[in-house]
Amino acid sequence: MMNKMMQAIRYHQFGGADVLQLEQVPRPEPQAGEVLVKVYAAGVLPVDWKIRKGLFPMPVQFPHIPGTALAGVVEEVGSGVTQFQKGQAVFGRTTKGTYAEYTTAPAEAIAHKPLSISFDEAATLSGGATTAWRAIVIDGVVKAGDRVLVHGAAGGVGLFAIQFAKWKGAYVIGTAGPSNVDFIHSLGADTVIDYTTTSFEQAVQDVDLVLDTIGGETLERSWSVVRRGGSLVSIAGQPPLNKAQELGIRVMRSSLATNHDLDHIAKLIDEGIVKTFIEKTFTLSDARQAHEHSQSGHGRGRIVLHIADM
Repeated sequence: MMNKMMQAIRYHQFGGADVLQLEQVPRPEPQAGEVLVKVYAAGVLPVDWKIRKGLFPMPVQFPHIPGTALAGVVEEVGSGVTQFQKGQAVFGRTTKGTYAEYTTAPAEAIAHKPLSISFDEAATLSGGATTAWRAIVIDGVVKAGDRVLVHGAAGGVGLFAIQFAKWKGAYVIGTAGPSNVDFIHSLGADTVIDYTTTSFEQAVQDVDLVLDTIGGETLERSWSVVRRGGSLVSIAGQPPLNKAQELGIRVMRSSLATNHDLDHIAKLIDEGIVKTFIEKTFTLSDARQAHEHSQSGHGRGRIVLHIADM
């Protein structure tokens, strides 16, 4: 029997965006506990190009299909999968690569797509909304009255973190560039700090939780604004534990989302409590430009590859 073929972006070595190639490859088969998804859209995350450049400490088998965030329609289910069936719209993540017309995903890493948004919008949720959900709701346990500071509040994680913290009843502060101040206010932030004119340490003190999406100097400067007993969550670097103990601050890395998290997020979106934002959309064959755009440090929301039409 002839293996069915599909188009996918692959690279055969680490390097610049030019290593990304559009190739014809065999369509994957779902294994036990997996679902085969026809991919309608894939999220382009900063981690995708960091892996491509060899900057990320993870083993990569070449040739490699990039991408983890997906939205699409179930094409086939593997043995033992009962919660999904062919034709259902889903979103979530996989380690098998999403810059492709088809991919397989573990059934527990996907969920039913929110009805009120498009496939392109649903592709922004994994690695964006899911990371923010774990940081704010699950690991950070933000509650009403907490003071929460979100760095990079207009980015693919930050914009959801603002909304989840607000939904929890927190007083929410976001940092952003001048062009995004109004946008962050529109998401519900109580205070927005333009980092080009104001240093956040001068403007904020005694925060219960800081979510750092930037790392480096921003992470280093964040210690001084967290109250003793407060929390610092970074998705852009590991804060030193000895310093945390000294200052009485809890430090966390954001953990991986479950499909229960995905279901909660989908519900909040369909209820109109949380919204997403696409910064720019590219086709599958324009994956190189999508990576270059992501590397330039884009301003607002998530970059998406639009792979198939309804």
